[in-house]
Amino acid sequence: MADLAARLAEVDERIADAAHAAGRDPSELTRIVVTKFHPVALVEQLYRLGVRDMGENRQQELSRKSAEAAALDGLRWHFIGQAQTNKARAIRAAASVVHSVDRSRLADALHAAAEPGEPVLDVLLQVNLTDDVGRGGVAPGDLEPLAAHVAALPSLRVRGVMAVAPLDEPPAPAFERLRGCAETVRRVVPDADWISAGMTADFAEAIAAGATHLRIGSAITGPRPDHG
Repeated sequence: MADLAARLAEVDERIADAAHAAGRDPSELTRIVVTKFHPVALVEQLYRLGVRDMGENRQQELSRKSAEAAALDGLRWHFIGQAQTNKARAIRAAASVVHSVDRSRLADALHAAAEPGEPVLDVLLQVNLTDDVGRGGVAPGDLEPLAAHVAALPSLRVRGVMAVAPLDEPPAPAFERLRGCAETVRRVVPDADWISAGMTADFAEAIAAGATHLRIGSAITGPRPDHG
C-alpha cells in the first residue's frame, strides 16, 4: 500500500508539473488509473487513496471488477478498449464512460442496450491518428458525420474525443492533430470538450495539446501480474 501511494503521488506530481508547464490548471485534468489484469483488491486500495476513476479495456474484466467493487460509492469505470457490438449491454451496464466509440454501428448498439430509466451514457469518439486502417478509431475525415450520428441518439452523450498516440512518430504532433479533431466534434456538439489522450510515456505531450483525461497504468499500479 505504501509503494502504491508513493507511485500515485509521484505520477500526480508529474501531471501537475506538466500542466503548469503548459499553462494549465492541474485540477482541469482527470487521471484514470488503468487496472488491467490486476485484482479488485488493487482497485479497493486505490479507492482508499482517493482514486475515483478506473479504466479497463476488456469487457469481461470491466464487468467482473465493477460488480465486485459495487460497494465503493462514487467509483467511475471508464471502458477504454475496442468494443464489440454484442458486448454493448454488458459494457453499458458496467461503465460510466466509453472512450472507444468509433463507428455508428457500435453507437447504435450502445443506444439499443439502454434500459428504461438508465442514465445517459457518456461516450468519446475514438480517432485513428495513423494510416493503418486496422487500428481502432474513426478516420479524421469521417469524424464529423459520426459525431452527428451519435449526438442524435438520446441515450448517449458525446463528451469529446479519444486517441492513442502512434508508435512510429513523436506523440506531440499526433496529439496536436487530435486537438484539431476535438474542434471538429465541437462544431457538432459545442460542449464536447473532453480529450482523452496520454498514457505513462506521453501524458506530458498530451497535456500540452489540451488533454483532459489521462489513462495511466503501470506507472501507478506497478507491473501487471501474469494473466496466463
